[in-house]
Amino acid sequence: MFNNDFRMNYRLTQIPERTQQPRTSGLTMVMDKGLSINQVKDFLSVAGPHVDIVKLGFGTSFVTPNLKEKLAVYREANMPVYFGGTLFEAFLIRNQFDDYVEVCKEYGVSYIEVSDGSITIPHAEKCGYIEKLTQHATVLSEVGSKDAAHIIPPYKWIELMRAELEAGSSYVIAEAREAGNVGIYRGSGEVREGLVQEILTQIPADKIIWEAPQKAQQLYFLELIGCNVNLGNIAPNEVLPLEAMRIGLRGDTFHLYLDKA
Repeated sequence: MFNNDFRMNYRLTQIPERTQQPRTSGLTMVMDKGLSINQVKDFLSVAGPHVDIVKLGFGTSFVTPNLKEKLAVYREANMPVYFGGTLFEAFLIRNQFDDYVEVCKEYGVSYIEVSDGSITIPHAEKCGYIEKLTQHATVLSEVGSKDAAHIIPPYKWIELMRAELEAGSSYVIAEAREAGNVGIYRGSGEVREGLVQEILTQIPADKIIWEAPQKAQQLYFLELIGCNVNLGNIAPNEVLPLEAMRIGLRGDTFHLYLDKA
Protein backbone atom coordinates (compact mmCIF):
# COMPACT_ATOMS: atom_id res chain seq x y z
CA MET A 1 0.00 0.00 0.00
CA PHE A 2 2.84 2.37 0.84
CA ASN A 3 6.60 2.17 0.82
CA ASN A 4 7.78 1.12 4.26
CA ASP A 5 11.32 2.08 3.24
CA PHE A 6 10.26 5.66 2.49
CA ARG A 7 12.97 8.24 3.05
CA MET A 8 12.77 12.00 2.66
CA ASN A 9 12.74 13.46 -0.82
CA TYR A 10 16.02 15.38 -0.70
CA ARG A 11 18.98 15.89 1.59
CA LEU A 12 18.93 18.40 4.44
CA THR A 13 21.52 18.53 7.19
CA GLN A 14 20.69 19.10 10.85
CA ILE A 15 17.52 17.03 10.78
CA PRO A 16 16.92 15.08 14.00
CA GLU A 17 16.90 11.31 13.72
CA ARG A 18 13.40 9.86 13.77
CA THR A 19 12.80 6.29 14.85
CA GLN A 20 11.97 3.99 11.93
CA GLN A 21 8.90 1.84 11.42
CA PRO A 22 7.98 -0.43 13.05
CA ARG A 23 8.47 2.01 15.91
CA THR A 24 8.27 1.46 19.64
CA SER A 25 8.70 5.17 20.37
CA GLY A 26 8.05 8.30 18.37
CA LEU A 27 4.59 6.94 17.58
CA THR A 28 1.90 8.85 15.74
CA MET A 29 -1.57 7.54 16.51
CA VAL A 30 -4.30 8.79 14.18
CA MET A 31 -8.00 9.02 14.95
CA ASP A 32 -10.18 7.87 12.06
CA LYS A 33 -13.67 9.20 12.77
CA GLY A 34 -15.27 7.86 9.62
CA LEU A 35 -13.00 7.77 6.59
CA SER A 36 -14.43 5.91 3.60
CA ILE A 37 -12.54 3.00 2.08
CA ASN A 38 -11.27 5.23 -0.73
CA GLN A 39 -10.28 7.91 1.77
CA VAL A 40 -8.33 5.31 3.75
CA LYS A 41 -6.44 4.33 0.59
CA ASP A 42 -5.68 7.99 -0.16
CA PHE A 43 -4.70 8.66 3.46
CA LEU A 44 -2.31 5.70 3.56
CA SER A 45 -0.73 6.62 0.23
CA VAL A 46 0.21 10.04 1.60
CA ALA A 47 0.62 9.57 5.35
CA GLY A 48 1.25 5.83 5.77
CA PRO A 49 5.03 6.07 6.32
CA HIS A 50 4.45 8.46 9.21
CA VAL A 51 1.59 6.67 10.98
CA ASP A 52 2.01 3.83 13.48
CA ILE A 53 -1.47 3.09 14.82
CA VAL A 54 -5.00 4.04 13.75
CA LYS A 55 -7.93 4.30 16.15
CA LEU A 56 -11.47 4.06 14.85
CA GLY A 57 -12.79 6.76 17.16
CA PHE A 58 -15.24 6.05 19.98
CA GLY A 59 -18.09 3.86 18.65
CA THR A 60 -17.80 4.69 14.95
CA SER A 61 -16.92 1.09 14.08
CA PHE A 62 -20.46 0.07 15.09
CA VAL A 63 -22.00 2.29 12.39
CA THR A 64 -19.28 2.08 9.72
CA PRO A 65 -20.53 0.49 6.46
CA ASN A 66 -18.27 -2.20 4.97
CA LEU A 67 -16.20 -2.34 8.15
CA LYS A 68 -14.43 -5.59 7.27
CA GLU A 69 -13.43 -4.25 3.86
CA LYS A 70 -12.13 -1.05 5.44
CA LEU A 71 -10.10 -2.98 8.00
CA ALA A 72 -8.71 -5.14 5.20
CA VAL A 73 -7.27 -2.01 3.54
CA TYR A 74 -5.48 -1.08 6.76
CA ARG A 75 -4.33 -4.68 7.23
CA GLU A 76 -2.94 -4.85 3.69
CA ALA A 77 -0.81 -1.82 4.59
CA ASN A 78 0.35 -3.52 7.83
CA MET A 79 -1.29 -0.72 9.78
CA PRO A 80 -2.45 -1.68 13.29
CA VAL A 81 -6.03 -0.59 13.98
CA TYR A 82 -8.09 -0.62 17.15
CA PHE A 83 -11.55 0.37 18.26
CA GLY A 84 -11.89 3.44 20.50
CA GLY A 85 -11.98 2.83 24.23
CA THR A 86 -15.53 4.18 24.44
CA LEU A 87 -16.67 1.07 22.56
CA PHE A 88 -14.96 -1.15 25.16
CA GLU A 89 -16.84 0.77 27.85
CA ALA A 90 -20.13 0.44 25.94
CA PHE A 91 -19.75 -3.34 25.90
CA LEU A 92 -18.63 -3.46 29.51
CA ILE A 93 -21.52 -1.44 30.94
CA ARG A 94 -23.89 -3.83 29.13
CA ASN A 95 -22.16 -6.85 30.70
CA GLN A 96 -20.83 -7.91 27.27
CA PHE A 97 -17.10 -8.14 27.93
CA ASP A 98 -16.82 -11.61 26.38
CA ASP A 99 -18.78 -10.41 23.36
CA TYR A 100 -16.26 -7.59 22.92
CA VAL A 101 -13.38 -10.05 22.87
CA GLU A 102 -15.20 -12.05 20.20
CA VAL A 103 -15.89 -8.92 18.13
CA CYS A 104 -12.20 -8.02 18.19
CA LYS A 105 -11.31 -11.55 17.11
CA GLU A 106 -13.95 -11.57 14.37
CA TYR A 107 -12.66 -8.32 12.90
CA GLY A 108 -9.01 -9.26 13.24
CA VAL A 109 -8.20 -6.37 15.56
CA SER A 110 -4.81 -6.97 17.15
CA TYR A 111 -4.78 -3.90 19.41
CA ILE A 112 -7.36 -3.26 22.14
CA GLU A 113 -7.90 -0.12 24.20
CA VAL A 114 -9.06 -0.42 27.81
CA SER A 115 -10.45 2.82 29.20
CA ASP A 116 -12.74 4.16 31.89
CA GLY A 117 -13.28 7.72 30.71
CA SER A 118 -17.07 7.50 30.56
CA ILE A 119 -17.83 4.89 33.24
CA THR A 120 -16.44 4.10 36.67
CA ILE A 121 -14.52 0.83 36.95
CA PRO A 122 -12.73 -0.16 40.16
CA HIS A 123 -9.07 0.06 39.24
CA ALA A 124 -8.21 -3.48 40.27
CA GLU A 125 -11.00 -4.65 37.96
CA LYS A 126 -9.69 -2.50 35.12
CA CYS A 127 -6.23 -4.02 35.57
CA GLY A 128 -7.87 -7.45 35.51
CA TYR A 129 -9.36 -6.68 32.09
CA ILE A 130 -5.93 -5.54 30.89
CA GLU A 131 -4.39 -8.82 32.06
CA LYS A 132 -7.10 -10.88 30.33
CA LEU A 133 -6.90 -8.95 27.07
CA THR A 134 -3.11 -9.26 26.77
CA GLN A 135 -3.82 -12.93 25.97
CA HIS A 136 -5.63 -11.82 22.81
CA ALA A 137 -4.04 -8.54 21.69
CA THR A 138 -1.62 -5.71 22.33
CA VAL A 139 -3.29 -3.60 25.01
CA LEU A 140 -3.31 0.17 25.24
CA SER A 141 -4.93 1.58 28.36
CA GLU A 142 -6.20 5.09 28.80
CA VAL A 143 -5.86 7.07 32.01
CA GLY A 144 -7.95 10.14 32.79
CA SER A 145 -11.60 11.11 32.76
CA LYS A 146 -13.64 12.61 29.94
CA ASP A 147 -15.45 14.63 32.63
CA ALA A 148 -13.73 18.01 32.86
CA ALA A 149 -14.96 18.39 36.45
CA HIS A 150 -13.16 15.20 37.53
CA ILE A 151 -9.66 16.37 38.41
CA ILE A 152 -7.17 13.59 39.16
CA PRO A 153 -4.14 14.63 41.25
CA PRO A 154 -0.68 13.92 39.80
CA TYR A 155 0.21 11.17 42.31
CA LYS A 156 -2.95 9.31 41.28
CA TRP A 157 -2.14 9.58 37.55
CA ILE A 158 1.26 8.05 38.32
CA GLU A 159 -0.24 5.30 40.49
CA LEU A 160 -2.82 4.38 37.83
CA MET A 161 -0.33 4.44 34.94
CA ARG A 162 2.21 2.34 36.80
CA ALA A 163 -0.40 -0.28 37.78
CA GLU A 164 -1.73 -0.53 34.22
CA LEU A 165 1.73 -0.97 32.73
CA GLU A 166 2.44 -3.67 35.32
CA ALA A 167 -0.87 -5.35 34.40
CA GLY A 168 0.33 -5.68 30.81
CA SER A 169 -0.46 -2.49 28.91
CA SER A 170 2.11 -1.84 26.21
CA TYR A 171 1.40 1.89 26.46
CA VAL A 172 -0.71 4.13 28.64
CA ILE A 173 -2.66 6.86 26.87
CA ALA A 174 -3.05 10.23 28.60
CA GLU A 175 -6.69 11.26 28.09
CA ALA A 176 -7.54 14.48 26.28
CA ARG A 177 -10.65 13.63 24.22
CA GLU A 178 -10.74 14.41 20.52
CA ALA A 179 -10.90 18.15 21.26
CA GLY A 180 -7.93 18.24 23.65
CA ASN A 181 -9.74 19.98 26.50
CA VAL A 182 -9.84 17.53 29.43
CA GLY A 183 -7.44 15.26 31.31
CA ILE A 184 -3.90 16.56 30.81
CA TYR A 185 -5.34 19.82 29.47
CA ARG A 186 -7.43 22.63 30.88
CA GLY A 187 -10.74 23.51 29.25
CA SER A 188 -8.93 26.10 27.14
CA GLY A 189 -6.64 23.41 25.72
CA GLU A 190 -3.67 24.65 27.74
CA VAL A 191 -1.36 21.89 28.98
CA ARG A 192 -1.38 21.13 32.70
CA GLU A 193 2.38 21.46 32.71
CA GLY A 194 2.94 20.59 36.37
CA LEU A 195 0.91 17.41 35.97
CA VAL A 196 2.78 16.31 32.84
CA GLN A 197 6.19 17.00 34.31
CA GLU A 198 5.37 15.17 37.54
CA ILE A 199 4.14 12.13 35.59
CA LEU A 200 7.44 12.09 33.70
CA THR A 201 9.43 11.86 36.93
CA GLN A 202 7.95 8.39 37.49
CA ILE A 203 6.68 6.98 34.17
CA PRO A 204 9.01 6.47 31.15
CA ALA A 205 8.14 8.85 28.33
CA ASP A 206 8.34 6.09 25.73
CA LYS A 207 5.50 4.20 27.50
CA ILE A 208 3.06 7.13 27.30
CA ILE A 209 0.99 8.20 24.29
CA TRP A 210 -0.05 11.82 24.83
CA GLU A 211 -3.34 12.66 23.14
CA ALA A 212 -2.54 15.97 21.46
CA PRO A 213 -5.01 16.95 18.74
CA GLN A 214 -4.08 20.65 18.79
CA LYS A 215 -0.90 22.04 17.24
CA ALA A 216 0.08 23.98 20.38
CA GLN A 217 -0.21 20.76 22.39
CA GLN A 218 1.94 18.83 19.92
CA LEU A 219 4.53 21.60 20.05
CA TYR A 220 4.64 21.50 23.85
CA PHE A 221 5.51 17.80 23.90
CA LEU A 222 8.01 18.09 21.05
CA GLU A 223 9.85 20.81 22.96
CA LEU A 224 9.61 18.93 26.26
CA ILE A 225 10.47 15.38 25.18
CA GLY A 226 11.85 15.63 21.66
CA CYS A 227 10.99 14.63 18.12
CA ASN A 228 10.34 11.00 19.10
CA VAL A 229 7.58 11.67 21.59
CA ASN A 230 4.47 9.47 21.24
CA LEU A 231 1.47 11.55 20.15
CA GLY A 232 -2.14 10.48 19.65
CA ASN A 233 -5.56 11.63 18.42
CA ILE A 234 -3.93 13.20 15.38
CA ALA A 235 -6.35 14.02 12.55
CA PRO A 236 -5.58 12.26 9.24
CA ASN A 237 -4.93 15.57 7.47
CA GLU A 238 -2.53 16.67 10.25
CA VAL A 239 -0.05 13.79 9.95
CA LEU A 240 2.32 15.44 7.45
CA PRO A 241 2.23 18.83 9.21
CA LEU A 242 3.06 17.04 12.48
CA GLU A 243 5.90 15.05 10.91
CA ALA A 244 7.37 18.25 9.48
CA MET A 245 7.06 19.92 12.87
CA ARG A 246 8.71 16.92 14.57
CA ILE A 247 11.89 17.44 12.55
CA GLY A 248 12.13 21.24 12.58
CA LEU A 249 10.52 21.98 9.24
CA ARG A 250 7.67 24.14 10.50
CA GLY A 251 8.03 27.66 11.84
CA ASP A 252 7.19 26.59 15.40
CA THR A 253 10.19 24.21 15.61
CA PHE A 254 12.43 25.74 12.94
CA HIS A 255 15.30 26.58 15.32
CA LEU A 256 14.85 23.60 17.63
CA TYR A 257 17.45 21.33 16.03
CA LEU A 258 19.79 23.69 14.21
CA ASP A 259 23.43 23.07 15.13
CA LYS A 260 22.32 20.10 17.22
CA ALA A 261 22.21 17.38 14.59
